[in-house]
Amino acid sequence: MVFVLDRKGRPLMPCSERRARKLLEQGRAVVVRLEPFVIRLKDRVAEEASLQPLRLKIDPGYEVTGISVVRVAGGKEVVVFFAEVHHRTDVPGKLLSRRQARRSRRSRKTRYREPRFDNRGRPEGWLPPGAVARVNQVLSVVGKLVRWLPVTEIVVESAKFDTQKLQNPEVSGVEYQRGELQGYEVREYLLEKYGRKCAYCGKENVPLEVDHVVPKSRGGTDRVSNLTLACRECNRAKGNKLPQEWLEELKNSGRAVDRKRAENIPKVLARLKEPLKAAACMNATRYVLVERLRALGPPVLTATAAQTKYNRARFNLPKTHYFDACCVGEVSGELEVAAGYVQVFRAVGRGTRQMANLDRHGFPRGHRARGKIHSGFMTGDLAVAEVPAGRYAGRYVGYVAVRRSGYFDLKDLSGRRVCQGIAFRHFKLVQRFDGWRYEKFKIAALSSPHLKVGASSAA
Repeated sequence: MVFVLDRKGRPLMPCSERRARKLLEQGRAVVVRLEPFVIRLKDRVAEEASLQPLRLKIDPGYEVTGISVVRVAGGKEVVVFFAEVHHRTDVPGKLLSRRQARRSRRSRKTRYREPRFDNRGRPEGWLPPGAVARVNQVLSVVGKLVRWLPVTEIVVESAKFDTQKLQNPEVSGVEYQRGELQGYEVREYLLEKYGRKCAYCGKENVPLEVDHVVPKSRGGTDRVSNLTLACRECNRAKGNKLPQEWLEELKNSGRAVDRKRAENIPKVLARLKEPLKAAACMNATRYVLVERLRALGPPVLTATAAQTKYNRARFNLPKTHYFDACCVGEVSGELEVAAGYVQVFRAVGRGTRQMANLDRHGFPRGHRARGKIHSGFMTGDLAVAEVPAGRYAGRYVGYVAVRRSGYFDLKDLSGRRVCQGIAFRHFKLVQRFDGWRYEKFKIAALSSPHLKVGASSAA
């Protein structure tokens, strides 16, 4: 599918790749951008065009958000476009790293200065930076689609996750006010839960320590479902390893205590509860996302997760983010899948604020250039490299990694480096970097009596 704009840059109905090629060959259209492919007609305005209602559906997710665009035609819905937004999950880790570097620097440079006391209140509607990033990424993609397609309505799944029910489906009434630690301190709760012995080696009558199964340095939380009891020897042996990493290490050991630990690690993991970090994030952002979507213009409707699940079962669709998106809200009549591929929008950010490169000991090993643009290119630009001779002779298309020297590297669209040290004069700019990576993949094969025959298979 190709996005089409009129002479004044306003969205028209999309067309097929074949029709877009003919329009370009006839000189009736010009290319606006390549990824995703957008053309502008030189002889058509929106008032003269026949526009059909398009409904944009969103299934928000913690790591991946599914998006679909359906054309409402009579008693059926035709899916014309699938997309997935792959969110950045490194925001909290990067903020923590920056905070630690600052604190380390100020403890060395301002030794006798009192730390700034955190007594400032958070404004109403405050969200953690990772959650804000997810909302902004969805808004960015939806904003692009609203500019390229004549969207008449937006439907977003805005279902609340019941974090208590996720842990205990039987919870109800006053039990919502009684957390699992009512009447217990955390340590006493763990002592009772694990029988007052080390969860890894089984030792009793020894001092026990509270251990984070997934270390906090690796993204773990203080939630009770991430805590267990360990003797000092086991706690030190585990260190900041993930359970799976430690288990692989123990399997190669011949010590009897390590064999015992290897036996007990799966038992410890089986007793842990499902982490609710994703559910908490979705709860926090659902209202904010809906309110900010309203500012884009088209009317916004909300739907529940139960509705999505019902529609997916009704049409016998695979459990994927993009198929979930086309099942959001009410789907009356038939569902026809005309899209053959999924457009991926992968958020990669716009670089780094860290100016010093570090060696493995943490000491500065050179500094980055202050400017991002070198010889007319910046890292992330989509470009064509035509290398006339040498080891990398040939024609390449991909993303540029620039150097101040003017000799650049190039990665293909999958992120694999294909050539390096190529002079800038052999590159031709195709599209400026905008903080996203664009990919495509074919949709999953479909087979359902409820889908239109011939439209249920991937193109």
